[in-house]
Amino acid sequence: MVETTITGQSGKPDLTLNPSFPTATLVERKDVTEDLMVIKLEVSEEFNFKPGQYCTLGLDKIERAYSIVSAPYEKYLEIFVELVPDGELTPKMFAMKIGEKMSIRPRAKGLFVLDPKRHHHFQLATVTGVAPSVSMVRQYLHDGLDNGHVFYIMYGASYLDEFHYDKEFAELAAKYPDTVKFVPTVSRPTEERNAAWQGVTGRVNTIAEEYLAKFDLPKDDTKVYACGHPGMIEDMKEKLPPQGWDFVEERFWKP
Repeated sequence: MVETTITGQSGKPDLTLNPSFPTATLVERKDVTEDLMVIKLEVSEEFNFKPGQYCTLGLDKIERAYSIVSAPYEKYLEIFVELVPDGELTPKMFAMKIGEKMSIRPRAKGLFVLDPKRHHHFQLATVTGVAPSVSMVRQYLHDGLDNGHVFYIMYGASYLDEFHYDKEFAELAAKYPDTVKFVPTVSRPTEERNAAWQGVTGRVNTIAEEYLAKFDLPKDDTKVYACGHPGMIEDMKEKLPPQGWDFVEERFWKP
């Protein structure tokens, strides 16, 4: 790999980047918790993707795939990142300053995209695994409501402060009640950190079947999407496809 060093707006040299790839400049950052952040990146050239796909970001010869939160119509690439202290890339990302750059592979990838043949989209997500759901819903609402699709967002986390996109989904569910259904749930309701929580409790995978029945979803017109914790995905993969549910998964990559 040929390498180069690019200087960011901070005046300090950025980490080593691959010059054969476009760059992604950090333009905005919001810390959700000590180990969760949402960043927005400005890509140096046109970057096309479908809602639900992922991009590959890199620093110092280390590359990882991240599901894209933003919809294709948005100006910046939005990414929800979880810090893994002993990870190879995320500590470097958390140390970045506004104006510094990462490399980005020029093409998005992934088959975890909206299935236009199904009208009911039952989406199971944990923490940062909500990214594809956000992208799909934003783009669908942007394009208009003329196709009769309905999104059922089951959003799980251990702690309520990990729900960065809960307000957005709650507002969309209130504004478009026939299109967006939103069920956030915490898995550790008795811990002090969740003292203010008054909503649904339990892991996403332990309540999914209850809500499939509650929403009365038709198996022949429903797609189940699972993204996030591998344990949640494995559990759902073992339970739902044998019952006849159309199922697709997206697993987290190594940090």
